[in-house]
Amino acid sequence: MGCGVVTGFMGSPIWKAWYSFPATTDEMVEKGFDKIVSLWTPIFDEFDRCGVKFGLEVHPTEIAFDLYTAQKLLEKFKNRPTLGFNFDPSHLTWQGLEPHLFIREFPKKIYHVHMKDVSLNLDGKAGILGSHLPFGDVRRGWNFRSLGHGDVNFEDIVRELNAIGYAGPLSVEWEDNGMDREFGAPESLAFVQDMNFAPSTVAFDKEMKKG
Repeated sequence: MGCGVVTGFMGSPIWKAWYSFPATTDEMVEKGFDKIVSLWTPIFDEFDRCGVKFGLEVHPTEIAFDLYTAQKLLEKFKNRPTLGFNFDPSHLTWQGLEPHLFIREFPKKIYHVHMKDVSLNLDGKAGILGSHLPFGDVRRGWNFRSLGHGDVNFEDIVRELNAIGYAGPLSVEWEDNGMDREFGAPESLAFVQDMNFAPSTVAFDKEMKKG
C-alpha cells in the first residue's frame, strides 16, 4: 500500500486503575506496561519486516495518555524506533496539558499529526471527567470542536512541528456534534491551509550580525 506509518491504539490493562484508589501499587503499573510490551513486541517485529512504523495516539483509555505515561512506554520498549506517536492535541488540552510541549519532549517520535480542536467549559458545574453526558451536550466540561472554534493553540503547535522538522501530513480529525459537517469540513481545510506556514529560511537579524 506504500504506507510508512500506521496510527492507532494499543489498549491498556490498567486504565481502570487510573485514579489510584483503591490503591494502585507500583507493581500493578509495571505489570500493565509489561503486558503491553509482551503483546505488541511480535506485532512490531512484523512492522519491522514490512518497513512500517506505528504511531500510538496518546489518548485516555490508552496505556500512554499523557506526557509521563508516554515517556514510560518508550522506556519500556527501550526506545524502539518502530514505536512513536500520533500527535493529537485535543486529548492533551482537555487534560490540562500544553500540547506543544509534548512535541518538544519527543521531537523524533512524532510520526503523524491530527489537527483536532476541543473547547473547555469548566464553569464550576462540570469537570474534565465528562459527567456521563453525551458528546455535544453543552453542559459537559469539554467538547470536541471544529478547527478554530476551540481552545487548542495551533500556532504554537505548528511552530514546534517546524522546529523539529516534521514534514508529514496534518490530518484533520473532525468531531463536532454542534456543527453541520458540510459547513465544518471546508472551513477546517481552510484553517489548516492558513495555519500550515513553513519555517523561515533566513535569520531576521542576519545583517545586524555582520558588523
